[in-house]
Amino acid sequence: MRTLAEHTTTTAAEALEAAEVAVLPVGSTEQHGPALPLGMDHLAAEAFARTATDREDAVVLPTLPVGVSVHHRQFDGTLYVSDETFERYVTETIESVAEHGLRKAVVVNGHGGNSPALNRAARRLRDERTAFAPPWNWWDGVEDLAADLFDEDGGHADAAETSLLWHLHEDLVDPDALETAEDGASDSWGESVAGAAVAFDTIDFSDSGAVGRPTQADPEKGERLFEAGRDRLDALLDWLVERPLADCWPGEHK
Repeated sequence: MRTLAEHTTTTAAEALEAAEVAVLPVGSTEQHGPALPLGMDHLAAEAFARTATDREDAVVLPTLPVGVSVHHRQFDGTLYVSDETFERYVTETIESVAEHGLRKAVVVNGHGGNSPALNRAARRLRDERTAFAPPWNWWDGVEDLAADLFDEDGGHADAAETSLLWHLHEDLVDPDALETAEDGASDSWGESVAGAAVAFDTIDFSDSGAVGRPTQADPEKGERLFEAGRDRLDALLDWLVERPLADCWPGEHK
């Protein structure tokens, strides 16, 4: 099946009428070190979201490619919007879908920096009984598998992200730059002193922009990550399709 953007207004009416859930992929356009493209996060989110085009009960919306990435701003090519702008954009996009009768959605997220805004948007949409739109982070869906496949804390342009994109877009990954990425990477995200976070931007703790051990990346492992994430997303969509809308709203005070 097609994504919503590939429909005409006539065929979109039919697709929206048949659907129970909207799928909104969101990500970022930001540095991912010397081996991965700037579009890593939105390309991953879009790939997972597009797996739902096989379902008649879901409509896949256009990808939102720029997110909350100000903490990467010192690296060339990074684009970003404010937390508030991103939250409002997602909220109003889902509100527009709700006007067409789709009041359940899954936001397929490819960028950790988007999470606070997505959680606030989901709460607002639910509190106002406009839509029920939980965010789904692909890395959370494959956390156990990634822990088995890679020896890293990771978090950004690491072995897991590199493997996934290597599987999805081999032409966009530069394997010859993985050692450079790892040489300048930090072992884990951020820096703290006596329990206080003291690093606010990626440049504060990573010279290359990467976090983790990207030299462990392997496209076959990326395929396993993608298949596992696809299955988890499919299970979430099944759950949401079957859940009555009345059960999605906040409970009443007793």
